[in-house]
Amino acid sequence: MREIVIGGAQMGPIQRTDTRAQVVDRMLALLDQARGACCDLVVFPELALTTFFPRWYMEDPAEVEAWFETEMPNAATQPLFDRARTYGIAISFGYAERTPDGHHFNTSILTDKAGEIVGKYRKIHLPGHSEYDHDRAFQHLEKRYFEPGDLGFPVWRNLDAWMGMCICNDRRWPEVYRVMGLQGAELIMLGYNTPSVNSQASAEGLEQRLYHSDLSMTAGAYQNASWVVGVAKAGDEDGHPLMAGSIIVDPNGFVVARAETEGDELIVYPCDMDLCAFGKSTIFDFARHRRTEHYGRITAQTGVEYPDT
Repeated sequence: MREIVIGGAQMGPIQRTDTRAQVVDRMLALLDQARGACCDLVVFPELALTTFFPRWYMEDPAEVEAWFETEMPNAATQPLFDRARTYGIAISFGYAERTPDGHHFNTSILTDKAGEIVGKYRKIHLPGHSEYDHDRAFQHLEKRYFEPGDLGFPVWRNLDAWMGMCICNDRRWPEVYRVMGLQGAELIMLGYNTPSVNSQASAEGLEQRLYHSDLSMTAGAYQNASWVVGVAKAGDEDGHPLMAGSIIVDPNGFVVARAETEGDELIVYPCDMDLCAFGKSTIFDFARHRRTEHYGRITAQTGVEYPDT
C-alpha cells in the first residue's frame, strides 16, 4: 500500500478588498486542520490568493498587474511554505503568475514535504473571452488577462507517486487526463473557480453545473485509473457566486469525499496509490488496447470539420 492522506482545502469567497496576508492566514488555518488530520498533501484552489479577478473588465495595466505574483514563494506566501515544511506536508495551490519576461499565466505549483517546489503547471484551456461582452450576465475575461499555458501536462514523482495538475476548465477536456495518464499519472490535482451561474445560459442551474463538474472529474479518474482531487473556491465574491462541490475521486471513478459547505472546509481521504494498478493493467492498459493509428484527428484538427457528403 502506498497511502497518501490527501486534504482538499476548499476556500470560501475572497473579496476584492481582501489582502494576500488575510488570505494566507485562512490557508494556514486549513493547513493546521490538515496536520490534525495527518495529511501528507493539501490541495488548495485555483487563484487561491485573490478574488477571481477575471470577472472585472480592467484597462489600466497597473490595476491588472496588482493581481499577479512575480515570484513564488514571496513575502506574502512564505509563511505558508514555512508552516507546510514544519508540518512535513506537501502543498499545491494556484495563483496568477507574471514571468520575469512579462508573460501572464494562470498557474499551479506543487511542493514536496520539505517545502520545495517540484512541479509547475500553467492553465491551457482558457474559457471566456478577451473583450467586454454586453450580452453576458457577467464577464469572464481569462483570455484577456492570461496566455495559454506553455508547459504542457507534465507529471512528477512526489511522495512515491506520479502526480499531475490541471486547472478549472481543463477538467472538462478528456485529452488532459489522457495525456497525464499516458505518463502513468496516479494522482491528478486541480483547483477551480467556477461561477454558480452560466453567464450565457441562466436556465442552467447549480445542480446541473455541479453534475457536469463531477462528471468531468469522475470520468477522467475512471478512464485513466487515477485519483482525482478537485478543489473549489466558492461562495459569494463581491456579489458573484462561485460553486463549491470539492471532491476526491478514486481510480474507479467513485467520489469518496465531498465538501458540504461553500466556505473554508477541509475534506480528507487516505488515498492508496496502488489502487490505480488494477485499472491500468486491465481495461485501461494503454499499451495493449489503444489504437493510435485511428486517433490522428485529435491532434491534427481543432474545430469541427464535417465529412464530405
